[in-house]
Amino acid sequence: MDCFVELRSASPRNDILKRHLKRIAATLVFGAAICSAARAELQPGDSLPASVTGAAGIPPIAGRVVLLDFWASWCAPCKASFPAFARLHEEFAARGLVIIAIGIDEKEPAHEAFLKKTRPPFFTMRDTGKAIVAAVRPPAMPTSYLFGRDGRLRSVHTGFHGRQTEAELREQLEALLKEEG
Repeated sequence: MDCFVELRSASPRNDILKRHLKRIAATLVFGAAICSAARAELQPGDSLPASVTGAAGIPPIAGRVVLLDFWASWCAPCKASFPAFARLHEEFAARGLVIIAIGIDEKEPAHEAFLKKTRPPFFTMRDTGKAIVAAVRPPAMPTSYLFGRDGRLRSVHTGFHGRQTEAELREQLEALLKEEG
């Protein structure tokens, strides 16, 4: 109660506090709008963006199930996800799974050191021009997008939650790989 009384009183200190509270509230509203826009960028049913399909070196994906993952070398959950993705690649690649891991690191040495340490058996690349990350706008690191053989987005996995995420992906992959292209 005293807090409200103080804020209503006309003192320079309270005016400063009011301005800071307004800035904080505006920042939170603006941040929520940005996060909301980022999550709304790629929706289930959408196609794989042209910035991905047209990127140099992308493996053939027509008629295949695609797991598109965004990662960074500084991201602890990303480090945890790579062994799981390696297991999924080993289990499902022969049946039509393609994993494309897009690194967003600014500095190439950090990107390369991560890959040297994790040694992924699946396709990886660094989004140097940020064209892919700008088109997809993942809300967090890591974020994985699962596309069916028809090229349409089926599910989004924000973050990596260990065995839970791996089990969810395995179940979804089983179903998607059974579908006709």
